[in-house]
Amino acid sequence: MEKKQRTIRKAVSYTGIGLHTGEISTVTFKPANVNSGIIFKRVDLPTQPEIPADIEHVIDISRGTTIAIGDAKVCTIEHLLSAIVGLEIDNILVEIDGVEVPVADGSAIVYVNTIKKGEVIEQDCEKNYLAIAEPISFSAPDDNVDIVIVPSDTLKVTFLIDYNHPFLKTQYTSMMSVEKEFVPGFASARTFAFLHEIRELKENDLIKGGSIDNALVIGEPDMSTQEINELKRIFRYKKDIYIDENTGLLNGKKLRYYNEFVRHKVVDLMGDIALLGIPLKGHIIAARSGHKTNVELIKRIRKLYEREILQQKYQKKKRKDVVFDINAIMRILPHRYPFLLVDKIISFHSRESIVGIKNVTINEPFFQGHFPGHPIMPGVLILEAMAQTGGVLLLNTLDDPENHVAYFVSIDKVKFRKPVLPGDQLRFEMKMINIKKSAAKIAGQAYVGESLVCEGILTARIMDK
Repeated sequence: MEKKQRTIRKAVSYTGIGLHTGEISTVTFKPANVNSGIIFKRVDLPTQPEIPADIEHVIDISRGTTIAIGDAKVCTIEHLLSAIVGLEIDNILVEIDGVEVPVADGSAIVYVNTIKKGEVIEQDCEKNYLAIAEPISFSAPDDNVDIVIVPSDTLKVTFLIDYNHPFLKTQYTSMMSVEKEFVPGFASARTFAFLHEIRELKENDLIKGGSIDNALVIGEPDMSTQEINELKRIFRYKKDIYIDENTGLLNGKKLRYYNEFVRHKVVDLMGDIALLGIPLKGHIIAARSGHKTNVELIKRIRKLYEREILQQKYQKKKRKDVVFDINAIMRILPHRYPFLLVDKIISFHSRESIVGIKNVTINEPFFQGHFPGHPIMPGVLILEAMAQTGGVLLLNTLDDPENHVAYFVSIDKVKFRKPVLPGDQLRFEMKMINIKKSAAKIAGQAYVGESLVCEGILTARIMDK
């Protein structure tokens, strides 16, 4: 039985301090419509911009995951995203009145519990999945990192860490069922750092909201009293600080799981999986991976399965020989009869190229006057069909193509080679020459069979509807 998409029934909020900025902010989770995905909204900014939580909007992964659109950004979103993925929620609006998501206790459990108060509910729409068909891997030899995803009927994770540290060496964990295991077995695992890392970040004022209370801090053996006192100064901590001789944790913090460190790595990975923008079916096997390599794997998956991801968004019924059918095209383009001049898209590579098909029949209304007794498709309409195909390519560089339109502002180097007649099938091969924020130049060629019938270079500008 296919699962349904999920959201929450009512709005719920959480307020806390940001790890890096030290600023207090409130995140409010709200219900969202089917196929909306995970959207962040900066309600503190005048235009209240919305930022989709996907790989296309990631701008920084150096100290947590940061997404942005224009000048608006949201930082340190990984634990919040992990909670959303762990609860198998597809559609949710996350409003935030600041630049950084609160760190809470350094785990995902605070967000899990908050979201659950909003009552997770099913929606009247089938959940779409991206199923991995062949193994995909990424390695970073300099960092001694390997990560691979192999086919699986559900999302599974296997993770290994092995640090050359007296208090943290090899740990291993495996999650075979997100539904059954994430909340009780992983969500409470806290972020961790070695003392020298924390000290450096704190001294450089890069974790203004960081403390020994919102992370597991692993100390060094045989620290002197002078070093301990220096720690108290850096953290502005008035109470005693000591290192547990067995676990190495500052102030004898108790572990929530015997292998809590590696379990938190799974929490981070789950948050990174959210950036794919679609629920995943596959078994991820990671050795010593972090945000950087997790994101690289997600990028590879996104690139290899771009067609399938787009089809999930626009195409209700999958077809191997068609990327977008006419119904999907009508969700992207504003054109309608008698001026919708592309029937299907058979090839699509984001920001690179697209191939569209137009079946030319005697029923086309323009044949009544062009020309009686000698029907020929007007050259200007061949160009229009090429432009519409290019428009599908161009508009899919946006998060919400249905809310925009591509206006073609110039045509260069156009040549008409052969007439197009009733019964012909036009094939439009369009390639992106360059693209800027709101404009693009696309080279196009139109074929009937192997014969080139028209070519030209089209320049377009993207505008709001």
